[in-house]
Amino acid sequence: MAQRPLHDVVVLDLSTRLPGPLATLMLAQAGARVIKVERPPEGDEVRAFAPRVDGMSAHFVWLNRGKQSVTLDLKRREDLAAFEHLVAQADVLVEQFRPGVMDRLGLGPDALCRRHARLIYCSITGYGRDDPRSLDAAHDLNYQADAGLVGAAPLLAGGTPALPPVLLGDIAGGSYPAFMSILLALMQRQQTDEGQFLDIAMSRNIEVFTFWNVIQGTLTGAWPEPGAGRHTGGSPRYQVYRTADDRFLAVAALEDRFWHNFQQAIGLTVRPDWERRAPREVIAAVAARIARHDATHWLAVMAGKDVCCNLAPDLEQAVAANAARRAASGRGSKPLIPLPLAPQFTSGPANLPAPPLGAGNETLVRAQTPRDRAARMV
Repeated sequence: MAQRPLHDVVVLDLSTRLPGPLATLMLAQAGARVIKVERPPEGDEVRAFAPRVDGMSAHFVWLNRGKQSVTLDLKRREDLAAFEHLVAQADVLVEQFRPGVMDRLGLGPDALCRRHARLIYCSITGYGRDDPRSLDAAHDLNYQADAGLVGAAPLLAGGTPALPPVLLGDIAGGSYPAFMSILLALMQRQQTDEGQFLDIAMSRNIEVFTFWNVIQGTLTGAWPEPGAGRHTGGSPRYQVYRTADDRFLAVAALEDRFWHNFQQAIGLTVRPDWERRAPREVIAAVAARIARHDATHWLAVMAGKDVCCNLAPDLEQAVAANAARRAASGRGSKPLIPLPLAPQFTSGPANLPAPPLGAGNETLVRAQTPRDRAARMV
């Protein structure tokens, strides 16, 4: 069996919560040895999150399985020396403190990359080191708002934009770009034998999700109103329609051939000029037609018709259905929430436990004295 692609890569992970730990989980899945550096005495705050399984946070276990844990207080001289020893052996360092925090410890990218020329230093922040907002406190909703995604969302009955149902900033703006950029930096290091600094800004990285509306607005001057863009509620071809039994059909018949098949299936003819002139009228007409029958009827009518339409279950139903499909295809042993990696990279650490806090101190941390080592043991 071939070794996993990152089997010889060592990663120091100083990050907490979601963005960094998910990025390093994918690195671990690809074979990297990930050492999670946590601050004593509590460590990563996700360790305290509910629900708990076998005494550990289920969220922490999912994000940190297959990693090692050491506890270091980087404000202590002895622990700082131990950390430098770990950095000397590492290929990648991942952190997500606010800009300036690591610099004040003497561990910023300029200092560490100067001392360790092959180190790939990845910093995940909300806005990046050089943005005027770099020190602002923010979370996922703030990043999506800054990118314009909240303002483009459909409006609720009271006129307020709907809250995003996903942590797009953390994952698509933080975890995924960090993972991809680290892989690219490792490839480039094979050519140059030099590391580099990666500035991963979550708010900036999710601007790509606005590309359809931004291109339309900048080139035509016709910026879509909230909930009225091609993919946010303005087109009858891309909508969620309620059935007679209060279930929902997700329709994404964007291309003409799919839209034509869909019209035939529901027995409604939509003239192109009608759709261009009054898309809201067409949406209402389609909604009225779909509301005549229950979901079972429409799924049967559309089966095999190439209409880009399926049932939109609630989250619990979707999770059960996806698990059943994985089991039927022989992949039932995979995690409840699969990582977005090809199947050949989904074995190994996925089935390993998450590390107890500081479990790697004795073997990984070179303390200055036995007393120091005992003080750090958790």
